Amino acid sequence: MEKWGNATTVTEFVLVGLSKNSKVRAGLFVLFLVIYLIAVAGNGLILLLIIVDSHLHTPMYFFLSNLSFIDISYITTSVPQMLLHCFMDRPTIPLGSCFAQMFTSLLLALVECLLLAVMAYDRFVAICYPLRYNLIMSRNLCIQLAACMWISAFLLTIIPFFTMQVTLCGPNVVNHFKCELQAVLKLACSDTHTNEITMIIISVFTLAFPFFFILVTYGRIGFTVLRFHSAQDWNKALSTCGSHLTVVSIYYGTILAMYLRPQAKTFSDREKVVAVFYGAVIPMLNPIIYSLRNREVKGAFCRLSGKKVEE
Repeated sequence: MEKWGNATTVTEFVLVGLSKNSKVRAGLFVLFLVIYLIAVAGNGLILLLIIVDSHLHTPMYFFLSNLSFIDISYITTSVPQMLLHCFMDRPTIPLGSCFAQMFTSLLLALVECLLLAVMAYDRFVAICYPLRYNLIMSRNLCIQLAACMWISAFLLTIIPFFTMQVTLCGPNVVNHFKCELQAVLKLACSDTHTNEITMIIISVFTLAFPFFFILVTYGRIGFTVLRFHSAQDWNKALSTCGSHLTVVSIYYGTILAMYLRPQAKTFSDREKVVAVFYGAVIPMLNPIIYSLRNREVKGAFCRLSGKKVEE
């Protein structure tokens, strides 16, 4: 029996995937290919627009560019592999690649949780202190906030990830379409109680606290908006916060349902569906949500494509 990170008994993992039926897998291949292309194209376009258009060189779009980068990276950690495995009856992944996938996915998920809290603070300053917005949300502060969230997420990932004491002694069939940390931990033949407590503590710092901060922030925003008298101010506040609130509701809803609950001994099919949602569907939806009713993004796209900007 070998310890986590030193396992020579287990050299690869077998991924069960979403279906054993070849026809179903063919349909899933088309579905996830479309999702992946939309996600990469949508987030890539937003990144391009923010980089090349000076009108979008603001704190809000700086953080949005971080979100787009995270979404492209996150969906790329699993979906291309899923597409390849759709043509395999017994898909496998080497031990090292499995750990790399788990580490990268966890890191990006934690960064996104912290980023959504930072974006909520940006919206709070924009609505509650509009005259001081540029002074408060300076370029240096934005860079510092971005650096803090990336470094914090990295430390919260690497320290517990490489200090976990997990014994892998034979079973290597993972009931998932990728190397999900919780799914792999189900294979441990040692006591994982300490590891589960560690994951709950990390979840509190990276899920519960940021989510509570977002709720408090939007509570303050709500009190400020209630004092607005004109419909124009209401519409501006709604357009400023609507997209972010939608993303927060979808992302935190699925993540909290997945991690802040008692863990069963086996990884269920329902949990795999939830994992598909936050691992593939949400990265596809984010650029659509942020650009569908965003006039600044539409204007930047028109300028890039040489079309006349609608007033």
